[in-house]
Amino acid sequence: MHELSLLCPQDQVELVADALEALQAQSVSVEDADALTDSEQALFGEPGMVPEQIGWRRSDIKALFDNKELAETAASLLQAQDFFADCAVVSITPLEQQDWVRLTQSQFEPVPICHDFWIVPTWHELPQAARHVIRLDPGLAFGTGTHPTTRMCLQWIAEGRGARPPGRVLDYGCGSGILAIAAAKYGAADIDAVDIDPAAVQSAMDNARANAVTIRCGLPDMARGAYQTVLANILSTPLKVLAPLLCALLEPGGQLVLSGILERQAQELREAYAPYVVLEVAAAQDGWILMTGAT
Repeated sequence: MHELSLLCPQDQVELVADALEALQAQSVSVEDADALTDSEQALFGEPGMVPEQIGWRRSDIKALFDNKELAETAASLLQAQDFFADCAVVSITPLEQQDWVRLTQSQFEPVPICHDFWIVPTWHELPQAARHVIRLDPGLAFGTGTHPTTRMCLQWIAEGRGARPPGRVLDYGCGSGILAIAAAKYGAADIDAVDIDPAAVQSAMDNARANAVTIRCGLPDMARGAYQTVLANILSTPLKVLAPLLCALLEPGGQLVLSGILERQAQELREAYAPYVVLEVAAAQDGWILMTGAT
């Protein structure tokens, strides 16, 4: 295996990446060429919002080829193209044979939610302190417990902050199904997990089965009736749009738990939900907040 490394300006990255794939690259990755320097630029954006910039000023493109000859041929053919004029070939280097599956797995360690509640990949031994465990591997659907938004929801469930037992639970925008599974682990017996992405629905079903819990999984129109607990870990923009729907699904005295919200967006969410429920900030981590309310 050989790695071809290139340096490209923002407006040529997509063209070069497409060309590399056509030239039999096994994989193509793009990174900020100015990372960890004074010139590093962060990229931000939310669904429905146009980001300030779509790429870094300069990017490192790394392509893997089966052998040195393919990498050298790709470099030569790219250098002959007009669109490559502002780009540069940095290096062609051999890579040692590695167990890529094991190497990838080594990047994912068990995640502590609280002292006795852990999210543990299936290839790891259980930590000694773990009394409540969700077995979950990184996959296509968002939600493995590492992001503050997910972790705060899991901590809310584990610490039993609701004034009443969890009762009937809805995990809206379930992703991997991690919140629904956690609710089941902590005593909920009637749980719906819904998502607009069929891949997420399948992932939630598979993860529930792997964790020996029963949850119903489906598309959003499956959420019907009244729920004692409604969990939604999405982002602020869809959460605002969903305010009437989520609150209509709460039974009297029910608990609403919202995450995926930046600290600066707290007032926007309070205003969006004001006709239905009073929201308060229940937790904060790394610039993100968890907001809760009761009907």
